Amino acid sequence: MPQVAQIVQQAEALFCELDKLPLARRVEALNQLRRQLHMHSPFAEEPVDCLQWVPAEKVQGNDYNPNTVAPPEMLLLERSIDADGFTQPIVSHEEDDRHIVVDGFHRQRVGKQSKHIRDRLHGYLPIVSIRLARAGKAERIAATIRHNRARGVHAVPPMTDIVVALLRSGWSDKDVERNLGMDADEVVRFKQISGLPELFRDHEYSRSWE
Repeated sequence: MPQVAQIVQQAEALFCELDKLPLARRVEALNQLRRQLHMHSPFAEEPVDCLQWVPAEKVQGNDYNPNTVAPPEMLLLERSIDADGFTQPIVSHEEDDRHIVVDGFHRQRVGKQSKHIRDRLHGYLPIVSIRLARAGKAERIAATIRHNRARGVHAVPPMTDIVVALLRSGWSDKDVERNLGMDADEVVRFKQISGLPELFRDHEYSRSWE
């Protein structure tokens, strides 16, 4: 028997045992099996390779997301998840037995607040975790902004607060440009909007007027 077919056959025998477990134990076993598979996967560097189902109450929205969604779009998102299912997991960072949302803030809201969807998911949400090397708060904020900007959505006032927070944390203008996908003029505009003169202390002004 070919080796792959033999491995699959052995796994199928184990999977039959899964069906006998209560729901919570079955989900726990599936999560552990996915983690084991992930360890042996050629795609182990990719977060999407290891999806986990987490109780919704352990998933917490972050306090810095500048992405705003109007009520009609939120309703459309709920309809989409209701009709098509969860086609994108929630990106998170695990911290003290909680999962802090990096991307998917509104998906997690729908998964928690829509009774029909929550019941269908048995109170769980699909999660992938960002790489441990990106787990610092500044790196998580940058990851959230990159996800938002890649979709072309973010609100200016909250975005200004984030740029200010990152600069105050020790990031340079170049760090902000590189990590948030901005050009130099964008960073300067957000600094100007903030109205905080200390952000321009080390700014190099153009001498083109001389």
